[in-house]
Amino acid sequence: MSEKKYGTVGVEIFASPWVFIRGVPAMQFLPPEGPPEIAFAGRSNVGKSSLINALVGRNGLARTSNTPGRTQELNYFVPDGYSGEAGDLPPMALVDMPGYGYATAPKEKVDQWTKLVFDYLQGRVTLKRVYVLIDSRHGIKKNDDEIFTLLDKAAVSYQIVLTKTDKIKAAGVPKLIEETLAKTKKRPAAFPGVIATSSEKNEGLEELRAAIVLAVNGG
Repeated sequence: MSEKKYGTVGVEIFASPWVFIRGVPAMQFLPPEGPPEIAFAGRSNVGKSSLINALVGRNGLARTSNTPGRTQELNYFVPDGYSGEAGDLPPMALVDMPGYGYATAPKEKVDQWTKLVFDYLQGRVTLKRVYVLIDSRHGIKKNDDEIFTLLDKAAVSYQIVLTKTDKIKAAGVPKLIEETLAKTKKRPAAFPGVIATSSEKNEGLEELRAAIVLAVNGG
């Protein structure tokens, strides 16, 4: 289906009511390809759900939990008001991917998540960009690097988003951005630029919304 059918998406899309439409435990349950998709990846407890809720201004849309590893499916969110039938599809979708790096999860469960994520990354034509979330307090860890390699291998464009910047000293944020850029600049699929955010303080959200709209519109 042609992307042009969806027209140009503007940042006002985030002011619309958003709804959860589907949890996808395996590839056969994916929605039909059509609208551009923007996915969020990150270590368990990095603040993915909180960031998605803050982006669309709706607390409780994406489930937040103090229990790492709760998101075990690809969770789909779209603007409300579309039937989902051909000709009335939403203009874009946000996808909350399973968190990674949760050491106490059973190995077979971790392997299942990893396969689902890799299959999705390799096979989803409508996936426009993945935002990889990094906790500002911890920086890039080994399993973050592994995800970067996975995305590079799948040739999927991704950009780094720092979360919880309110938890570190403000003076340390520019240095962290610089360090993060240095660690990813040679990676082939990494989109230039690092976005620093705080869901709690609503910081960096406008920049992230603008970046998402650019990605959806082919930028």
